[in-house]
Amino acid sequence: MKSNPVGFQGEIGSYSEEAVRKYFQGKASTISYKTLHDLFQSLENNEIEQALIPIENSLEGSVTEAYDLLLKSTVKVNGETILRIVHSLIGHPGVGKQDIRTVYSHPQALAQCRRYLRILGVETIATYDTAGSVKMLKGTKARDSAAIASRVAAETYGMDVIEEGIEDEENNYTRFFLLSRREAEPTGEDKTSIIFSASHVPGSLYRALEEFANRGINLTKIESRPTKQKPWEYFFFLDFEGHKDDRNCKEVLETISKRTDFLKIIGSYPRVKEKV
Repeated sequence: MKSNPVGFQGEIGSYSEEAVRKYFQGKASTISYKTLHDLFQSLENNEIEQALIPIENSLEGSVTEAYDLLLKSTVKVNGETILRIVHSLIGHPGVGKQDIRTVYSHPQALAQCRRYLRILGVETIATYDTAGSVKMLKGTKARDSAAIASRVAAETYGMDVIEEGIEDEENNYTRFFLLSRREAEPTGEDKTSIIFSASHVPGSLYRALEEFANRGINLTKIESRPTKQKPWEYFFFLDFEGHKDDRNCKEVLETISKRTDFLKIIGSYPRVKEKV
């Protein structure tokens, strides 16, 4: 019996839905949302219990909207998974690559296929979702247009894969966060994600980070985002190995909370074990 549906952003057949199936080994039902904002709102309003969101891509970097929403939200990160992204050029049955003049897809997908599209010499138009662009194309008779999405999306909407593996680099992976209103218990193989801001003075960032080095805690990601409150001031998004309730990590968090202007723990969760 399947559990309560897991929310994702995009249409049926999207990479996010594929990531849900991978994370839950096909044992979870899904519910789709057009925007990340709608997805977060549904989770916060207790309409769903869990959601999976893309957080960063190995070629194009972080999904900034996701980080901005995590900054303001009360939901917690409960887990992570990594999905290999294989893009396909998708069109109506019988359409060839030489027929295409316009290509639709999510901005990240278009960016990940930039070189291919330049050689193809087509106009690109951004949409809200990869699978959504296939669904939209399905509703038209435009045989001079195509979409970029997964083979699953093509099969879902009865369209043809014109060419597969069109991403500019094979090393194309997207990392996803599993979100919930509850916190995950320690497993011994965990990561923690936090957000903090440091004073706009020399050495403030160093003083916040030195505790991790002093205690031998491995940092796996650090990224800055504008606070949008004052020009040139930033929030820092940091991932490190360990659970927030581990003694070593707990002491570090207590120390840096005194050295920063703002600190938010967005979750401790089992780290993904697969290698990419």
